Amino acid sequence: MTETLSKHERNLSAILHASTFSRCIIPFGHFIIPLILWTANKKEYNFVDYNGKQVLNFQISLLLYSILLGLVSIPIFFGFFPEFFNFNNWGTHHFDNFDFDFDFHNIGLRNWMFPLGIAGLLHAGLFIVNIVYTILATIKTNEGEYFKYPFTIQFIK
Repeated sequence: MTETLSKHERNLSAILHASTFSRCIIPFGHFIIPLILWTANKKEYNFVDYNGKQVLNFQISLLLYSILLGLVSIPIFFGFFPEFFNFNNWGTHHFDNFDFDFDFHNIGLRNWMFPLGIAGLLHAGLFIVNIVYTILATIKTNEGEYFKYPFTIQFIK
């Protein structure tokens, strides 16, 4: 496959994948920069067109998964706060010695932290999947291989 692809085409495709790390510097850079690179070069190079679609589909899919995970986490998160701000759970207040007595057992903190912890771990998992597969895609495309991201919904065909 590398015989038919020029070095410029392979490098441009690898830059497309690596440009998703621009999110650390530019807000929504993981969408904007690959989109600009892809639209500027998709008619000239089929390999760049394929990789641009892969990058954008993967980033949109991860955004969708993250939003869905956040939507599932919100009711759990806000279900915890009414119990937390119930001031009957606050014990005696001794302002002279700064002795605040707060009883965590009454609010069921353990019941709410487990689902929030699972949601946090899933978000961390999405972040790690993004980093690992982006690096893998950058390396494979620079070698001239067609790379397909896992867990990707094909929005752009």
